Amino acid sequence: MALATGTKAPDFTLVTKGAEGPELFTLSEHIGKSNIVLLFVPMAFTGGCTTEFCSVTNELDEYTQLDATVIGISGDNPFAQAEWAEKEGIKLTLLSDYEHKTTAAYDVAYESFLPDANLIMGGVPKRSAFVIDKEGVIQYSEAQEHPKDMPDFDKIKETLKGLA
Repeated sequence: MALATGTKAPDFTLVTKGAEGPELFTLSEHIGKSNIVLLFVPMAFTGGCTTEFCSVTNELDEYTQLDATVIGISGDNPFAQAEWAEKEGIKLTLLSDYEHKTTAAYDVAYESFLPDANLIMGGVPKRSAFVIDKEGVIQYSEAQEHPKDMPDFDKIKETLKGLA
């Protein structure tokens, strides 16, 4: 079960692929600058994750108007994420949770990813969404059990409107 609303968002430092190479992104350095939407997805280059992040990319201006920064997190390495973003036109910051520590801290890890297909890949992030306010408190929390189910982006936007 994902961390509940009203919980202080766990801090983390993850790697992203910057223009000059790998860069670190620390959540606490961004708290207070804008609200933050954290979107966890299972894997780069998959249909559902690509659809989600391309859709969010198309709505980035709307999130900016709602005073929110959108961050994507998966367990893929930052170089694969960068290739994925370039291939698909994904414009949000993608963070690599390669060791699945942040996924575990937000309590959104599968024990076994797609067990019906006999894929035993523990630690893979569930498709999840968190809205973190400028005080660092989770104001919206959602984790999908099935990887094809999308977050409720209308509720995410309503939450952001309430924080303005």
